[in-house]
Amino acid sequence: MRLLITGGTGVLGRAVRPFAEAAGHDLTMPRRDELNLFDPPAVADAVRDVDGVLHLATRIRSLDQISDPDAWRENDRLRADASRILVDAAIAARATVYVQPTVTFVYPPEGPVSEDTPVRDILPILRSALVAEQQTDRFARAGRRGVVLRLGLLDGPGTWYDEPMRDFGATLHVRDAGRALLSALSLPSGIYNVCRDRERVSTERFTRAAGWHPEH
Repeated sequence: MRLLITGGTGVLGRAVRPFAEAAGHDLTMPRRDELNLFDPPAVADAVRDVDGVLHLATRIRSLDQISDPDAWRENDRLRADASRILVDAAIAARATVYVQPTVTFVYPPEGPVSEDTPVRDILPILRSALVAEQQTDRFARAGRRGVVLRLGLLDGPGTWYDEPMRDFGATLHVRDAGRALLSALSLPSGIYNVCRDRERVSTERFTRAAGWHPEH
């Protein structure tokens, strides 16, 4: 499969690359200076001959900036504006699958939750994550496969944390995130939680669809 992967030099891009290459996919992973994700003609040209898109580009700030909307403005644009431009291009190019990772932080902060749990009263910096999910759904409604992975807080090489931060209620080793993103290419359209087993965020839907559990 020919894949365009945005954010290829980021944490998720580096995590998925070895799995995608081992699976025999043909990867295009432009750096930020090689593809302006806010330039529709440039994005359309990049997407023209691909079968699938993994939109992994983010600009995640440190948690001590969580209450500063200005610090997250570029991340918001990548999730909202860039996803809209990518989905427009992918639909026009007749790509078959579009994958968008977001976060389990959109759920209420306490109690067990699943993909069916209503999402409301979220932090302003998370609103763009829901916009990105809506764009993925728009791709699916165009008759293709649009897959959202709501990932737990990442740990492992290249992340903020060497060990799982269990207080967050949903965690995921970055290597397992890479495996999950590759699996998403074959999943039916929809939203799937991906985190370690036996945490408060249910992963039953993803486990059933993808057929695997996290290894770390």
